[in-house]
Amino acid sequence: MKIGITCYPSMGGSGIVATELGLEMAKRGHEVHFITSNMPFRMREPVPNVTFHQVDVNQYSVFQYPPYDITLSAKIADVINDYDLDILHMHYAVPHAICGILARQISGKDVKIMTTLHGTDITVLGYDTSLQSAIRFGIEKSDVVTSVSDSLKEETYEVIEPDKDIQTIYNFVQEDNFPQVYNTDLRTRYGIEEDEKVITFVSNFRKVKRVHDVVETFYKINKNVKSKLLLIGDGPELQVAREQIKHLNIENHVLFLGKQDEVNIFYQMSDLTLLLSEKESFGLVLLEAMLTGVVPIGTNAGGIKEVIKNGETGYTVDVGDTDKASEYAIELLTNESLYKNMQSKMIADVRKRFSSKVIADQYESCYNDMLGV
Repeated sequence: MKIGITCYPSMGGSGIVATELGLEMAKRGHEVHFITSNMPFRMREPVPNVTFHQVDVNQYSVFQYPPYDITLSAKIADVINDYDLDILHMHYAVPHAICGILARQISGKDVKIMTTLHGTDITVLGYDTSLQSAIRFGIEKSDVVTSVSDSLKEETYEVIEPDKDIQTIYNFVQEDNFPQVYNTDLRTRYGIEEDEKVITFVSNFRKVKRVHDVVETFYKINKNVKSKLLLIGDGPELQVAREQIKHLNIENHVLFLGKQDEVNIFYQMSDLTLLLSEKESFGLVLLEAMLTGVVPIGTNAGGIKEVIKNGETGYTVDVGDTDKASEYAIELLTNESLYKNMQSKMIADVRKRFSSKVIADQYESCYNDMLGV
């Protein structure tokens, strides 16, 4: 097959999954074309069967804003015609599905369109009434629509009300990128003592991530367990977290590590990961940590409860319940047999439900069905 993929090329979960899926399809012998504004950051080196097409957006004085959507659509149409694409896989209903539909019309070719919903296009943009009809159009005019969780699928039906079947295909992690190694040398370099436990939080530090709950939970853990908190990422709520940490007088127990391309390295020195968001379509950072062997505590929000099997492969709590989150954390960090048992079940479950082969097989099957193969 000849597959065109459009996604956001940044470090967000949608871009990671889109890129890894394309690379997996290329390994299987399919011809893959990434059509994006920049090189996807997970494409670290040239890969056979993969071509990157950059969308250059120019600024014209007649336009108040650069015409990204039109430029992207025209570029996709060119790639359809130049390479005779069979399928467009658009990640996000707005703007990418809309651009794919327009590109198909411009090209005049009967290219099939799959749209994958990742979250923001529904959980944020979907509540903007001025965009609902556009999102619905993008979904309904796609040949196949997938969602990264059952929770997101249900929310799409509630908010957008599309007349379209939506299939859940979970996110996945490329196993080779997240080996199960416990890195004691790195701990030493960061000044983490041998008997200290490490709790990790990876985020874009937006309000929806409830960073204050993460800090509050760690404060309660730290009073009972010798520990360090690693804050990885950047965003508008980071300064709020700094002030809270200073107020709680736990500055010596928190490391601010900023944005990191290779988060797997920090998972390899961690014992526990937290994701206490009030909304989360899936929670790819959980999956990455779990595959590395780090036991998670998350909320019951959105797709998190589909990733974590509560009491089996980690724990989930109600949004805002820092008492319960810290209670679970302390229990895990002070009971080695409980931790090891849960870790073993967690790794087996992740490999069974979220492996790259399992998820890529599901997408490839959808591609074949779209083409009548």
